Amino acid sequence: MSPHHPVSSAMADLIRNAAIEVIPLKGAEEKVKAVPAGTTVTITCSPKFGLERTLEHSAQAARAGYRVVPHLAARQVADETELRDFVGRLTDLGITRLYVIGGDADVPAGKFSEAAEILEALSGMDHGLTSIGVGCYPEGHPKIADEALLTALRRKQPYAHYMVSQLCFDPAALVAWLRRTRESGITLPLHIGLAAPMNTRKLAELSLRIGVGSSLRYLSKQRGLVGNMIRGDAYQPERLLLGMGDALTDPDLKVSGIHLYSFNQVEATVDWQRRVTEQAA
Repeated sequence: MSPHHPVSSAMADLIRNAAIEVIPLKGAEEKVKAVPAGTTVTITCSPKFGLERTLEHSAQAARAGYRVVPHLAARQVADETELRDFVGRLTDLGITRLYVIGGDADVPAGKFSEAAEILEALSGMDHGLTSIGVGCYPEGHPKIADEALLTALRRKQPYAHYMVSQLCFDPAALVAWLRRTRESGITLPLHIGLAAPMNTRKLAELSLRIGVGSSLRYLSKQRGLVGNMIRGDAYQPERLLLGMGDALTDPDLKVSGIHLYSFNQVEATVDWQRRVTEQAA
C-alpha cells in the first residue's frame, strides 16, 4: 500500500481532529508548540513523574490555547482529598476533561488501585468535568485476564463518556474485539489508539515494552517490519484505519475519535496529519 494512498473524507476528519498524547518530559512544552491551536492534547501520568508534573504541563498547554485532557492514574492518588485537589486545580485552569487509568505503579499510593474506584469517588464529588475517558485493551493486558478487563469496563461505563484503546497494529483483531465488546453490552464510543509515524525500530522497541507483542508479530508478518527496520522506514498509521474497512464508520461500532500516541515525536505526528488529510479522497 502506497504511503500516498488517499483516505476517505470520514477518515480524514477523524485524523484531523485526533487527540495527540504527550509525555511530560523535559522540553515537552517546546514540542507541543508544533501542534495547531485548538487541538486536543493529552498529558500522560506516570509514577516516574507524579501527578504534579502532569498538572504543570496541563497548565502550560491550557494557557497556550489547547484543549487539554490530563491523565490521572488511580494508583498515584492517595485519598479523596488528593483527588478533590487534583480536579479542583483542573477547574481553576478551565480544564473540563479527564482520562482515568489504573496506572503502572507497583504499589498504590493509597486506597485507589484501579480506575473504576477513582470514577466512583468522582461521582460523589462536585466537580466541573464534562468528559471522562477510560482505557480498553483490544489485545488484552499482560497482567489482567480478558474477563477481568471486560468486567472492569462494565464497571467504568456508567461514569465514563468514551474509551481509548491500547496500541494495536492488527485491524482484524481490533474490529473483532470491538464487535465482541459491543455484543457484551459496552456502548462507550471508541477513540482508536494509534501509534504516530516513527522509525519502525523505535516503534518495535516501545511496543514490546508496553506489552503489545502479539500485534507486533502481526505487523512483522504483514508489513515487512524487519525490512522496514533495516531501511529505517517509518510506520504509516493510516494503514490500520484503512485495514478496518467499513467497520471504521459502522454506526453500530461507534468509532468516534483517534488518540495518537506520539511518544513525543510531535512534529512528525502533526506533519503526518497534515499530509494524510490533504490527500483525502
